[in-house]
Amino acid sequence: MGFYPVFLKLDAEPCTVVGGGAVAARKVDGLLKAGACVTVIAPQLNPTLLALEAQGRIRWAVGDYSGQRLGTPSLVIAATDDEAVNRTVHDDCRARNIPVNVADAPHLCTFILPAVVDRSPVQIAISSAGTSPILARRIKAHLEAWLPARYGALGRFAERWRAQVRERVTDPADRRRWWEDTLDSPIAERVLDGRETEADALMDAALSGEQPHRGEVYLVGAGPGDPDLLTFRALRLMQQADVVLYDRLVTPEILELVRKEAERIYVGKARSHHVVPQAQINAQLVALAREGKRVLRLKGGDPFIFGRGGEEIDQLAAQGIPFQVVPGITAAAGCASYAGIPLTHRDHAHSCVFLTGHPKDAALGVDWNTLTQPMQTLAIYMGLQGLESICASLIAHGLPPHHPAAVIQQGSTPAQRVVVSDLAHLAEAVRAAALKAPTLVIVGEVVRLREKLRWYGLENQSENAFTAPGTRA
Repeated sequence: MGFYPVFLKLDAEPCTVVGGGAVAARKVDGLLKAGACVTVIAPQLNPTLLALEAQGRIRWAVGDYSGQRLGTPSLVIAATDDEAVNRTVHDDCRARNIPVNVADAPHLCTFILPAVVDRSPVQIAISSAGTSPILARRIKAHLEAWLPARYGALGRFAERWRAQVRERVTDPADRRRWWEDTLDSPIAERVLDGRETEADALMDAALSGEQPHRGEVYLVGAGPGDPDLLTFRALRLMQQADVVLYDRLVTPEILELVRKEAERIYVGKARSHHVVPQAQINAQLVALAREGKRVLRLKGGDPFIFGRGGEEIDQLAAQGIPFQVVPGITAAAGCASYAGIPLTHRDHAHSCVFLTGHPKDAALGVDWNTLTQPMQTLAIYMGLQGLESICASLIAHGLPPHHPAAVIQQGSTPAQRVVVSDLAHLAEAVRAAALKAPTLVIVGEVVRLREKLRWYGLENQSENAFTAPGTRA
């Protein structure tokens, strides 16, 4: 271990930065965040440092560096572009036993500055011992993406309850297990979700010997299929679920990201064939939560856009079951993007209408005249079965037979296929291509842009696209 990792308390401590450029400004920013009193030695300051000096947040010692001006700071950072000056700063500090860091010169450092993930009071420092700052920053980026933004709030919550827990759970081993269980419980989840009043109530109940861990349901949108399109919150909840109820639109790659120990229950539905009826799914969510389990209801796309999520949480709310909803990228947005078809465009579409070709009462029941307006895109979910009727109705209500349209199968996944045609020939083209659900239908002038804007799956272009005779992909 080349360096001993340590966190320094610099609140109100004098610290010196030699240099007035962009690198020095970054070092000053970190010191100020730690509460240090910063002096900058430099003949000139860049605009950032000048603004800090004008605000009275730093002291500027105007002029070139000399050892006599150094004083006795708690630490020194040299950040000039003059190697001779930097070495002199190092030598002076070493002679006075002052910790020193020289930017981009590990051999002249008695301490180094790590890449920091800041969730104060929680901090994570990453160091490559000066060998590869880029690698340290890359690791930081991964941790930033994984670590919830409110982890600091969780740290403050634990600090606030620490004395009471110590008083009521006196055995150190039991107390350690208590905190381990609590930080992996709905109590912690309430804090991370910004519901600290609820978290306090659960914590008080737990310390009073009551059952603290009521179950909860997480209604999570899994997006159109590509795991990279999941949100950070979705991934976090997927990793702490006790049981997951998932549908057929959730790809195996996404399901693989669910906590390994979680029980998996398939409740998928296809047209006119429900493995588990919706009413039974609703009842199952309530029953599992009442057992104290963290229940993940994982849905393809977005739960509130033709996902029946509203029906499910309506039942949860009626039964007093806590829940939270995590939006997902809906199929219209995800599939259209991966097919290179923008849903709106200044020259082609000023609005976009989402509708389903398979509503609850098995009849579209829509005002066709509103769907045939100019400068409008239609995104039709579950429209494969009734595609021929839908196209005929759109033509009958005013759209021209040559109006562009497309069908996207398994959008955003490696199995994506796209059929581009017009309203008059779309159903025929889809039959010829033997497309199967899940699909999304897009109708509108924006479809013409696919030829220029398509980007995904070009290496499998001949397999992923089908164009009807007389049309262009």
